[in-house]
Amino acid sequence: MPIDLPVPHTTFDVALDDGTSIRVRRHGNPDGVRLMLSHGNGFAADAYFPYWRHFLAKFDVLVFDFRNHGQNVPAVPAHHTYEQLTRDLERVAQTVKADLGERPTAGIFHSMSGRTAMKHALEIGWRWEALVLFDPPNVPPPDHPTFAAMAEFETRLTAWARSRRRHFASVAELTEEFRQSRATARWVEGAHDLMARSVLRRSGEGYELVCAPENEAAIYAQAMTLNLWPSADEFDGPVKLIGCDPQVKGGPAIAAANAALGREGGYDYSFIAHTGHLLQIEKPQECAAVTMKFLGDCGLA
Repeated sequence: MPIDLPVPHTTFDVALDDGTSIRVRRHGNPDGVRLMLSHGNGFAADAYFPYWRHFLAKFDVLVFDFRNHGQNVPAVPAHHTYEQLTRDLERVAQTVKADLGERPTAGIFHSMSGRTAMKHALEIGWRWEALVLFDPPNVPPPDHPTFAAMAEFETRLTAWARSRRRHFASVAELTEEFRQSRATARWVEGAHDLMARSVLRRSGEGYELVCAPENEAAIYAQAMTLNLWPSADEFDGPVKLIGCDPQVKGGPAIAAANAALGREGGYDYSFIAHTGHLLQIEKPQECAAVTMKFLGDCGLA
């Protein structure tokens, strides 16, 4: 059965510093604690609905895609760098506060957006009561035991993204591609179609990826240059690190890297058993429960 998204209470565009914009959608309880949520590289925030649906009754949920993703018109030029994404996040945070007012706010970010949120908090400023980071793919220093595996992981992803198919005759074609991929086969029912609808836009008689393959590849390639391996006490507030399962045989290198970061960096770290990198779409209820527990510990739920 297809997954139908709720109609947002409001939708507004945040103007960015290079003339493009990010579309923010407001769902849930407008009187609740505010949650701001985004997605991983090449994906889109709407497709995480199996996860964020669990917060709608209690929280004011603001969902947005980063530039060149999801509901946003691709930027020309793309300016598709972590430095720009970090500035974009600051624009979104400040615009939300200005337009909707001050309110206790937690950020919930996965993968690319999680790494962006870390960089933003360390280099620009802490804008949250709490941060929840799902599987941010940080690369450790070169002398770290997990460095070689993470370097190979990011290198393979970069090559894969560069050669990724850009055009599709139908949404169903990409849906089937997601179903057949080992990395995405375990998504909950309906999520493959929802993701395909969320990452494609009309193009001529068919569809094309909103996030161009070269932009997706650029983000993977930049992982090796960020030098981002912070300890929890470098942040000005509580951070929850949630990873995929490091005990899964043949699982992604990122699982071991995040387990090491959590242990060595003093994080409040958990992993979700029997999951890969898209854990919020594989086991949304379990991910929501861990999130809710952390928010409650922070006095936000």
